[in-house]
Amino acid sequence: MYSFMGGGLFCAFVANVLLVVSTATDYWMQYRLSGSYAHQGLWRYCMANKCYMQTASIAYWNATRAFMILSGMACFGGIMAGILSFAQFSAFERFNRSFAAGIMFFISTFFVLVAMAIYTGVTLSFLGKRFGDWRFSWSYILGWVAMLMTFFAGIFYMCAHRMYESRRVVGPR
Repeated sequence: MYSFMGGGLFCAFVANVLLVVSTATDYWMQYRLSGSYAHQGLWRYCMANKCYMQTASIAYWNATRAFMILSGMACFGGIMAGILSFAQFSAFERFNRSFAAGIMFFISTFFVLVAMAIYTGVTLSFLGKRFGDWRFSWSYILGWVAMLMTFFAGIFYMCAHRMYESRRVVGPR
């Protein structure tokens, strides 16, 4: 049980770092514009070694930002529940912290999946046609990796919960 929770915490810590880095950096998309390379993130775009804030309030950027932030918050809440699940007290028999941590990680997975789907869909259908020579970049890829890590953290915590429940039903050895 503790090995599943430890593996889940490792995946969750890595996922939370990746979520923060992915959300904060400016390399979601790279493209060639007027003969020079440019790149953009959720908050800024950079051209000719100068960066500018994204001042336009475009719905898909706002939605992607919001879901990435919600995902990071849910992942952090799952980490807190996961740490507390190591000190599971019998007074909380109806509320299992490892189960709560697993649910929080699955919620985080859902939020980052929605954020990445929105960004991917709009980029492929609108921006991809506008810029001829473009590609997704490393911040975008970190978002997908963070989604996988939060999913695996949820799986690990659900396995820990199943082991805890099966031991509780059978009784101590």
